[in-house]
Amino acid sequence: MHIDNYDCLKLENQLCFPLYAASKEVIRKYKPFLDEISLTYTQYITMLVLWDNNNINVKELGEKLFLDSGTLTPLLKNLEQKGYIKRNRSNEDERNLIVSLTNDGIKLKDKAKDIPSKIGKCINLNENEAFELYKILYKILGNK
Repeated sequence: MHIDNYDCLKLENQLCFPLYAASKEVIRKYKPFLDEISLTYTQYITMLVLWDNNNINVKELGEKLFLDSGTLTPLLKNLEQKGYIKRNRSNEDERNLIVSLTNDGIKLKDKAKDIPSKIGKCINLNENEAFELYKILYKILGNK
């Protein structure tokens, strides 16, 4: 057997590895900014969805975040304990749990508004590269 047959198993030949490592690195860059507002990265992206879609049902929220209910439930419980959200059963269908922002959750948006620009300064991509990467990543996710 020729050793080159196993080149496909080298780490440097895997598409998944630089995606994984880059994701971890970008999330690591968020940490100091998110620490200032006492959120984890996953809590932050959840708040991003809620700031844009207040009063959303849990299933739809999970779909937007690519998170299953086993991950989302404790995350929402934590955000509720922090006073940023509330969870209530839908009046139309009690099987649906609706997530809504509290006044503190709405106010948190103002504290978070500079985070994207701060992150943009930490990532070594120009505007065109960032846009191209964005399009490619969403193509992989199947959304665009």
